[in-house]
Amino acid sequence: MKTKILMAALLSGLVMTAGAVQAQQERERPDFETLDLNGDGALTMEEMQARGEARFAEQDANGDGALSADELSARAADRATAMIERFDENGDGLLQLDEMPTREERRAARMFDRVDADDDGTISAEEFEQAQERMGERRDGRRGDGHKGRG
Repeated sequence: MKTKILMAALLSGLVMTAGAVQAQQERERPDFETLDLNGDGALTMEEMQARGEARFAEQDANGDGALSADELSARAADRATAMIERFDENGDGLLQLDEMPTREERRAARMFDRVDADDDGTISAEEFEQAQERMGERRDGRRGDGHKGRG
């Protein structure tokens, strides 16, 4: 019985860490100017690939061209620490179940952040309308040639 509880706890921790990793990756998305390495106002496939190579190099602490378990663990530990700092409502340095946002709450927060274009913590009628227009354009694009969007 204790083994099952321990395994459930470990699995739960892995799932939560995966959520933290995803959230952290979303926050680390570079802006256009960062990706546009030559500053010409357009992104090439080479510039996009260069970003991926740079991120790999940042993680490759010893510069051997490969990521070891230790290098990956260090990154996971940094992300876990950031997750605790972000969600630890009572300030005890630990995450209790009630401090963990649900998947739906995380999704809703991401959607809110995308619509709140001026980052003022509220959605104006104009921001709401712009979001609806973007969603309509995406929906119409998927219907148009059958190759856009998912699938």
